[in-house]
Amino acid sequence: MIIVDKLCYLSKLRYVNPMEKFVFAMLTLIFCIVSRSIAIGILTIAVNSWLTIVRGGISAVRYRNLMMVPLAFLVLSTAAIIINISRQLLDAFAIPLGNWYLTGSFAGIAHGAQLIITALASVSCLYFLSFNTTMTDILSVLRKLHVPALMVELMLLIYRYIFVLLDVAYYISTSQNARLGHKDLKTSIKSFAAMVQALFVRAMKRSRNLYDAMESRGYDGEIKVLEESHPVSRRNICYIAIYETALLLFTLWFKCFR
Repeated sequence: MIIVDKLCYLSKLRYVNPMEKFVFAMLTLIFCIVSRSIAIGILTIAVNSWLTIVRGGISAVRYRNLMMVPLAFLVLSTAAIIINISRQLLDAFAIPLGNWYLTGSFAGIAHGAQLIITALASVSCLYFLSFNTTMTDILSVLRKLHVPALMVELMLLIYRYIFVLLDVAYYISTSQNARLGHKDLKTSIKSFAAMVQALFVRAMKRSRNLYDAMESRGYDGEIKVLEESHPVSRRNICYIAIYETALLLFTLWFKCFR
């Protein structure tokens, strides 16, 4: 089982109404992107981390490790904005490299920090939703929002096949390791290529078998699944309304009065 999928089934917030969690995550994500404010980004990360760790019961160490993955990519991607190679010195720092300088400006550092925090806050919104809401609940919300049925069904089938292909890849990799299929780089590349080829063939066979099974059970172009009923909490709605209103006011202030 994928670690994210495992976490959402263990979360204490799993049985909270999924529409409430979806609206909270999406509105917060929109305000983070629109405002591009460092203050709102830090507030969003703090609130989402508190909800996921304290209220959701997910390990702080595991959450930190998962947040470090996008942070590493963000730091590397924004390095090009912060660091410049130029003959002219900029005001923040300058490291001589012969006749050139590895230099940067305070404006570039501020812009890079803004991008990193905004993107990380947006990731924390998606983490909150995915760590505390099962995929079936998310698809149920999308149906209620009248997302095209074809898109929802494709998401469901892709989600299902992730586990199928991971399971097949695990057994193939175990078999290759037992036969010294990864003893050196050249052998590892050949083994990986063979595994990809086998996965493609088995995926095609599984898809045909799945379609035949669906046809035999009366498939009429729409996949129907049982949905759990989660009560709506007025208290949660009030909290969400207050929090999102505060973010809206902060966003308007940052965009209009600064």
